[in-house]
Amino acid sequence: MSAECPDPGPGGPQSQSLRPGRHYGTLVSGQCPPPSTPAPWSLPRWRAYVAAAVLCYINLLNYMNWFIIAGVLLDVQKFFWISDSNAGLLQTVFIGCLLLSAPLFGYLGDRHSRKATLSFGILLWSGAGLSSSFISPKYPWLFFLSRGVVGTGTASYSTIAPTVLGDLFVREQRTRVLAIFYIFIPVGSGLGYVLGSAVAELTGNWRWALRIMPCLEAVALILLILLVPDPPRGATEKQGEEATGTLRSSWCEDIRYLGRNWSFMWSTLGVTSMAFVTGALGFWAPKFLFEARVVHGLQLPDFQEPGSSQDSLIFGILTVVTGIIGVILGAEAARRYKKVNPRAEPLICASSLLAAAPCLYLALILAPTTLLASYVSEGPSEVFLALGELLLSCNWAVVADILLSVVVPRCRGTAEALQITVGHVLGDAGSPYLTGLISSALRARRLDSYLQRFLSLQQSFLCCAFVITLGGGCFLLTALYLEKDQAQVQAQAQQPDTGTLDSKDMESQGLLSGISASTEDP
Repeated sequence: MSAECPDPGPGGPQSQSLRPGRHYGTLVSGQCPPPSTPAPWSLPRWRAYVAAAVLCYINLLNYMNWFIIAGVLLDVQKFFWISDSNAGLLQTVFIGCLLLSAPLFGYLGDRHSRKATLSFGILLWSGAGLSSSFISPKYPWLFFLSRGVVGTGTASYSTIAPTVLGDLFVREQRTRVLAIFYIFIPVGSGLGYVLGSAVAELTGNWRWALRIMPCLEAVALILLILLVPDPPRGATEKQGEEATGTLRSSWCEDIRYLGRNWSFMWSTLGVTSMAFVTGALGFWAPKFLFEARVVHGLQLPDFQEPGSSQDSLIFGILTVVTGIIGVILGAEAARRYKKVNPRAEPLICASSLLAAAPCLYLALILAPTTLLASYVSEGPSEVFLALGELLLSCNWAVVADILLSVVVPRCRGTAEALQITVGHVLGDAGSPYLTGLISSALRARRLDSYLQRFLSLQQSFLCCAFVITLGGGCFLLTALYLEKDQAQVQAQAQQPDTGTLDSKDMESQGLLSGISASTEDP
């Protein structure tokens, strides 16, 4: 007599062949039918690549918004009568609003339509940018407020877009796509500065730079709506299982899970060290190069406004070039090395940071003794500075791939938001101020001369070499936990209706599985 099968219930298979006289649900073969599973979500490869191209284009515009004001900063100061100290608050307000809103967008991205959230973010930052070009000089506070709204809008994209790419591509393809995606960070940063200054020069009015960007963003919004799908969360990890309709964990449970995910925690600290160094370099390196040339008698000192647009432009070009090359090298090295070592990604991050530390140290130490006038024929200091930036840039796409591989799909938006917040708060939000504070403290104990100014700034930079070494250690610790946390993500994919598993759940699950297996053995 054949065993009875459970009733498939409403919506179950209705077209199965039954033997006469047998119980309902018994197949002709005498075996029970397999449980009904939804059809797997799939997307043609060409559509996935088109969607990735659209997301890369929007990422370019996203980072152009970060730095477009820098290209017209002097014009903005003259228009609104803003002092240097208040002008620095423009970026502070921008980043501050981005940090405050990133956790909110991460929460929304994990629970609601990511496509709708991205569309709202683009409308928000483009509308705020356009409206800011019509603000009267009588209301500078309103211009500051508009920059904060732009920062809020860009937070939606920075937190959600990488998770969409993670659900469109499998592991090896995802590494390459993320590399291209993160190339547009340095490219967008440089183009934002160039576009702002070029448009202001061509039109004679800096506000037209803010009016051109919304036109580009309107095209981006249309392309997003028409060409970018909203894949189920974890579509690539589910291996054919539908990701929708699963139980939803609370935000506190997600934070608890991330706090116990040691790969995520250590890699976030590694990213924070990278942000600390890049923030300090981006702010102080042009002035450092300018003062180095003054010390060598290659530049006349300017006590009224220390700095040089030439040094800023050259350092910006250096950042763009090393960023593009570094991202490609890092992603390709991770892709190839991963075939022989599953811990390749954190090991490459650790190696690049540990190699960048001595390069940065040598660039600082050699600057007072060897600096050539021409940047075409660079001295050792510039060579080591460029090499250090190149090694730092190797990690941006790789760390994003680490996050996507060790965090379960339903928590990735929150994880991106948390990593962005920690990286900015403990990294580039404070490193320029801390570097300047150390430099000022050293100068207070010395004679007031240009040489002592330069030496104080040089020595304050040495903390960056120390911080980047700590970052390399954090990625080495990430490598210790990587495979365990990746296995947890795979286990979550196999059991989509059990909520968010943590390490204790995994251990309990493994123990129960072992007990079950032992009881079934003959």
